[in-house]
Amino acid sequence: MNRARILDVVGTLVRLGLAGIWIVSGAVKIADPIQTAVAVDAYDVLPVGVVPVVAAVLPVFELALGALLLAGAGTRAAAVVSALLLLVFLAGLGQAWARGLSIDCGCFGGGGAVEPGEEAYGTELVRDLGFLALAGWLVVRPRTRFALDRRWDRSGDVYDGDDGPADDGGPTTQGRSEPAGTGRNPR
Repeated sequence: MNRARILDVVGTLVRLGLAGIWIVSGAVKIADPIQTAVAVDAYDVLPVGVVPVVAAVLPVFELALGALLLAGAGTRAAAVVSALLLLVFLAGLGQAWARGLSIDCGCFGGGGAVEPGEEAYGTELVRDLGFLALAGWLVVRPRTRFALDRRWDRSGDVYDGDDGPADDGGPTTQGRSEPAGTGRNPR
């Protein structure tokens, strides 16, 4: 396996992993809207009237990001939005920790006030930084295997496995000038 294929496989695993994270997170929140509102309110940063709106929109937004990443449609854009959302989550966790709030983040269900000492801010921050790293990978290298983005990218340039056209006339499929592996009869 060459370097480009290895990076494609790693990117695919990253894309599918981040998709799974968003889908699970959104599904758990949408299944329990009242608990989601409790979790959002526990951060104590939004006006009371905005909490139910955020609690209703956030899970749908997470599911949409997950679906886009799962399909590999608009991967770079979905990764940028994922990174921005994760930065918001990191800021929310950081401010809650700095203010001495005792809350569960509610990232994967639950959430809200917990007994002092039961918080897991350090673990949650590290986890979200890991998720941010996944999003960062896809921002830098959004081309992955089994992605709709590859089907839609019919610019006529020869694909060399990285994010740009090949200089050396890299691999093509049966003499066509479309990216390798994206033809109707891929090998």
